[in-house]
This record gives sequence, structure tokens and C-alpha cells, in this order.
Amino acid sequence: MEEIAELLRETREEAGIDLSEVSKDVNISEIILENIEAGKIGSFKDIFLLKEYIFSYAKYLGLNADEIIKNFNEYVFEYTSKIPVKEIEKTIELATKSADNVEIVSPYTTGHTKNNKKLYIFLYLLILLLVFIAIFWSVNQFSNLKINTYVINYRK
Repeated sequence: MEEIAELLRETREEAGIDLSEVSKDVNISEIILENIEAGKIGSFKDIFLLKEYIFSYAKYLGLNADEIIKNFNEYVFEYTSKIPVKEIEKTIELATKSADNVEIVSPYTTGHTKNNKKLYIFLYLLILLLVFIAIFWSVNQFSNLKINTYVINYRK
């Protein structure tokens, strides 16, 4: 990465272009350009975005951007291939342990539908109870109406 950073910086300085001018022309902030020229790959969270910045910057300077990206990819591969396997396994193990503790809620999972079934059963029973109460009340009113009608008719 240091070779790429040095090539970009030297090419810019030889052309007599200021970082602020490059920043305006390429639409990349000066801080990002400074980090690229310093070779600080750790200051970038997204390696793909960094690759885009380097490609745009190299193309702006008139360099072979494809070749620089190829060198960058080789650097990234060498850097990531030096991570010990034990560290990778440990990270995977920690990720699976933390994933076991987290419940994933989705409308397509079965774990969440049990609560929905109980709620629906409760609502159905409540509606059924209200219907029975309404029927009982209406029958009771109807029978009271007949009794009152008979009483009124009898007195006349």
C-alpha cells in the first residue's frame, strides 16, 4: 500500500496539483486523500469504497487505474491471508455463540406465531362470548315484550 500511496502523492506533486484542487475535482474529501497518500488503510471501514477512491484518484492523475487497483487487490489479499487461522476460528466461534442468544423475529418464523395463536384464540372466545350475551339479551327482551303485551291485553 505504501508504494501505491507514494506513487499517487509523487504524481500529484510532480503535476503541481494541490490536494484541495484534487478534492474538488474528484469529489473526495481532503482528509480521505491525505489518508490514501499516507497509506493509512486502517482509517477506512469499507475496503470497497477505498478501492473506488483509489481508482478515481489514479484516473484523475492520469495513471493506469486498473493496474493500481490490481496492485491494491494483491496487497489486500496478502494482508488478509496473514491472519492466523486460530483467530478466524475464534471469531467464528464468538459470532455463533452470540447468534445463539439472539432471537430472530420474522413473520416467517414459527417461534413468534405461538403468541399470535393465543391472541387469536382469546379474541375469538371474546367475540363468541359477546355474541352469546347479545343473543341472550335479545331473547330476554323479546320474552319480556310478550309478557308485557299479554298483561296489557288482559287488562283492557
